[in-house]
Amino acid sequence: MWVDRFVRWYNTEHRHSKLRFVTPEQRHSGDDAVLLEQRKRALEQAKHSMPSRWGTRPVRKREPVGSTTLNSEKERPMKQAA
Repeated sequence: MWVDRFVRWYNTEHRHSKLRFVTPEQRHSGDDAVLLEQRKRALEQAKHSMPSRWGTRPVRKREPVGSTTLNSEKERPMKQAA
């Protein structure tokens, strides 16, 4: 069924921006911390090897995120009064 394929893809292959581009499966298994640390080291090495490209910008955050939701209250648009 298509929904089974979608759920599998969404949880095991799709890298979510809100999770700092790891999959939900990586996040729930705890693999995200290792992956994000590897990315941080690679970015810091790239910055060190070519500082002119980076300027004074810091390397992006690469720590695991805390609790997340799909649709938090503050993200929901306000309903217009009729």
